[in-house]
Amino acid sequence: MWTWKDVDEYYLDSLADQFPALAKYIANVGAIHSKPMMAYLTYMSQRIVEMHRILKNTGSLYLHCDPTAGHYLKLLLDSVLGKNNFRNEIVWCYTGGTDAKKTWQKKHDILYFYTKTDNYLLNPCHVPFNESTVRRFNKTDADGRKYKINQLKDGRITKTYMKEEGKLAPDYWNIPIVNITSKEGTGYPTQKPLALLKRIVLASSNEGDVVMDPFCGCATTCVAAQQLGRKWIGIDIEKQAVQVLIQRLSDDAGLFKDFIATDQIPKRSDIKEVQPSESVKQRLYKEQQGKCNACGGDFEHRNLEIDHIVPKSKGGGDYYENYQLLCGSCNRIKGDRPMEYLRLKIETRERMMKHKVFFGE
Repeated sequence: MWTWKDVDEYYLDSLADQFPALAKYIANVGAIHSKPMMAYLTYMSQRIVEMHRILKNTGSLYLHCDPTAGHYLKLLLDSVLGKNNFRNEIVWCYTGGTDAKKTWQKKHDILYFYTKTDNYLLNPCHVPFNESTVRRFNKTDADGRKYKINQLKDGRITKTYMKEEGKLAPDYWNIPIVNITSKEGTGYPTQKPLALLKRIVLASSNEGDVVMDPFCGCATTCVAAQQLGRKWIGIDIEKQAVQVLIQRLSDDAGLFKDFIATDQIPKRSDIKEVQPSESVKQRLYKEQQGKCNACGGDFEHRNLEIDHIVPKSKGGGDYYENYQLLCGSCNRIKGDRPMEYLRLKIETRERMMKHKVFFGE
């Protein structure tokens, strides 16, 4: 069950600046479904916005979710990636023993396939023909190729060869789930089959491309990418996932020997670290024109303080791009919290001041 403890609740307010319709939609879901669902969508929106930001123009995004939240996430994806960049709703079909009495037997999951632009990569993916189709190609030539004879209305007889590569994959995929007896099973509760991830990686990337899974769990995406010659990044917040991931990568046929596992937030290499200093403060003072970057008030140089926009406790670094000047009051209110918290406090204060009643002359 999701709660606001799992997300940065101030993020929903900042989301309104960039995606006002999305922020309103998430708030309405809280009334339609529940506060936990609202918290979950806020949590997911943070990550989907960032995934869209770093996704290259020819890249794709695949999202899997169960029926509980899938339809809500679809609208979230439409808002961030654009409804015109929705390509497919893929139905992943599987079998297995269930004994539901009050519902149809639940034997499929949904994957949403989006791209960043119209100029995206999609390599052809083929699957075997159905047995009924294979039976119709009941002839074999000298080279071992299967074909069938066609009797046309005008009396002509033609020959059609069966494509050796199979047929192009439809938008429903029959791929078995990973069960307790499966050789690739790790015991991780949300493990996906390697065949499923290999199909996605093969279709939407080429050798040498980078594949990222921000919810990598037991590393199935990482294993698929490595085996197919792709670079990869796997992220997960669960401690169990980290332990399973390291074990699986180490055991996978000796393929993984040089991977890096860390619980430290990576440092950016494209910008230089700069320690807070008087020269940094003077430069910021000039750029901000002597104003506090939160309340907008005018202040003398000595009354403004250097602050990390993204707190160091949240992964913010000592980079010039992460510095700002705040007045003493705003800096105390913000503390080690994100800017969204400070903006919310300022907006609340301004609303209260508008309705404040003054008594006197």
